[in-house]
Amino acid sequence: MSPARSDFDSSCTIKRSLDVLGPRWNLLILREAFNGVTRFADFRELLGVAPDVLSDRLAGLVAADVFEKRRYQEEGERPRDEYVLTPRGQDLKIVLAALQQWGDKHVPSKLGPTVARRCRDDADASIGVGFVNAEGEVVPDERVYFEPRPGTPADRYGRFRHGEE
Repeated sequence: MSPARSDFDSSCTIKRSLDVLGPRWNLLILREAFNGVTRFADFRELLGVAPDVLSDRLAGLVAADVFEKRRYQEEGERPRDEYVLTPRGQDLKIVLAALQQWGDKHVPSKLGPTVARRCRDDADASIGVGFVNAEGEVVPDERVYFEPRPGTPADRYGRFRHGEE
């Protein structure tokens, strides 16, 4: 690996995020967690994932502080763990919503969207994911660009400057 690639990998926010979220099972586990699922057996049943894979993914998400493990015990049963989203995990809601919005547009199901994003204050209004400036105004996607920080590999190798192609 060249020094430039190594520098980019260690400084790249997207790469670091994917180190936590990478395997597809992690995102599907998070999807179910945002639907209120917390228990291993429920994740397993809903996702159809092998128990060893689920254990491994949940352990990784706990280690990454996305989930917190909490003990519970139902009457007559042995103690078990449930997995509750931490504040860090809750912050992934917008990431999943953006993936869902992209998928609904670019790889739609024949049955249509499976869920709708709604606001608790106005359940009839659909909510889209987008860019918002400091004043809270929506910025159209085509007006948004990614500006590399000076001196980073993205700055040295990036093709776009100041939003111009």
